[in-house]
Amino acid sequence: MTWTSLNAWVAAPEIFLFCATCVILLLDLFVSDAKRGITHALALIALVVTGVLLVYGYSPAQQFGFSHMFIADPLATLAKVGMVIGVALVLIYGRSYAIDRGIFKGELYSLALFSLLGMMVMASAINMLTLYIGLELLSLSLYALVALRRDSVESTEAAMKYFVLGALASGMLLYGMSMVYGATGSLNVFEISQKLLIDHEGNKLLAVFGLVFIVTGIGFKLGAVPFHMWVPDVYQGAPTPITQLIGSAPKLAAFAFTIRLLAQALEGFTPEWRQMLVVLAVLSLAIGNLTAIAQTNIKRMFAYSTISHMGFLLLGILVGSAVGYAAAFFYAVTYMLTAAAGFGVVMLLARQGFEADRLDDYKGLARNHPWFAGMLLMVMFSMAGVPVFVGFFAKLAVLKAVINLGMVWLAVFAVAMSLVGAFYYLRVVKLMYFDEPESSGALSGSLFSRVVLSLNCLALLFIGLYPNGLLSLLTDAVVFSLPL
Repeated sequence: MTWTSLNAWVAAPEIFLFCATCVILLLDLFVSDAKRGITHALALIALVVTGVLLVYGYSPAQQFGFSHMFIADPLATLAKVGMVIGVALVLIYGRSYAIDRGIFKGELYSLALFSLLGMMVMASAINMLTLYIGLELLSLSLYALVALRRDSVESTEAAMKYFVLGALASGMLLYGMSMVYGATGSLNVFEISQKLLIDHEGNKLLAVFGLVFIVTGIGFKLGAVPFHMWVPDVYQGAPTPITQLIGSAPKLAAFAFTIRLLAQALEGFTPEWRQMLVVLAVLSLAIGNLTAIAQTNIKRMFAYSTISHMGFLLLGILVGSAVGYAAAFFYAVTYMLTAAAGFGVVMLLARQGFEADRLDDYKGLARNHPWFAGMLLMVMFSMAGVPVFVGFFAKLAVLKAVINLGMVWLAVFAVAMSLVGAFYYLRVVKLMYFDEPESSGALSGSLFSRVVLSLNCLALLFIGLYPNGLLSLLTDAVVFSLPL
């Protein structure tokens, strides 16, 4: 079998990223700690080139490679561009933090790039084995990154919890995939859909049992209730750049992963998995928002906030139509940008010996640093769904799709929980603007990282003012990619 017959060129960005990561890993062996900036620069260059290859190779047509185990379609390509941006923001915002805490090492960059490779494989995999390989590459990289601070008991404990629960969820997911394979005799998502939906072949009862385990695995990877136990501890225990990584780009990968399994492979069981996702979404919205109110640690607050936002993401997916999938895609992209900006501000305020993870650390921020208080205000307003900011339009798109499905009660419940969630977001704004500062609040980070962070936050306002361009692009990607 030749390179051409494999049509491996459809995976050119992934192949380049893999080779570049291996080269960076080897070169880092010969770089001293004082010159670690070389590794940082090479990693960013690798991300830029990967992004350029993705944009250059964008096509509305579906292109297959590796014997129909890999697909390059608009949905995958746009999701991957978002993932590249998300990982680049992690490396830019986290540099000063990593230097201060002794984790400015080659492992940080190589594992971050390998995690990105896993995400990209997940987005383009159309064979359940390839999906699982991408998921495990992402998961194993994240387990190691959480434990990167070897001198931190909290990080080690968080990594152990993440690893144990992640292994359990991966086992359930793999068991569900094996059941679907037993029911249909195929691992290809298109063939599975063909046999179950059109040809009416295979053991449908066994496939439904497999569906239950698959939804369980998806729920864990998204951090949806009741599979959310790992989220608060990992968010709080992991170094903040790693928390940002876990809370941003992998959400896009999880969205693509869910679409491949539920919207494509198991499309014939939409009523069944819709009922399961309704339960996950309702519980995530309720428990995520209500529990976040009681948090005094901003990273734990963001953790429960993430759980509630994943409830909104599931609302879009459970609609089961192009409108719902496009709304969920838009929500995933905008949430990635919002979460990255939020953690970026946390790292900007953090310095050696000071994590800036208590809510009280943000008292009087507007007096000490009015510009970045304004940036964090934009993040909080966007997460709360305040009009003009992009978070409002992301929620509106999802709610419209749910109402079109006829589930008005679910949309009303989501709005009610959003109002509850607005309380803890506005509490941060109150601390910044109406309380007396407890410290001088010196900032860390380079001028470049501060400029990028400012642009990231301003993008939440700009996209909110002009949401139709991005939403139309993502809608077209869904229509081109899914056989709806």
